[in-house]
Amino acid sequence: MPYVNIKLAGKVTKEQKAQIAKEFTETLERVAKKPKNYTYITFEEVAYEDWAIGGDLLG
Repeated sequence: MPYVNIKLAGKVTKEQKAQIAKEFTETLERVAKKPKNYTYITFEEVAYEDWAIGGDLLG
């Protein structure tokens, strides 16, 4: 049972999440032979001010 946790800086739309979930699920089915109905995906949207790269906050 694949479990994918996707963390994103900032917000994405419901439509974007649906497309991302569809494509990740299809990739796992095609490459790893995992059934779609066993693939779980969660999204975590992190505020820019709570995410840093290279020591600098994004927001």
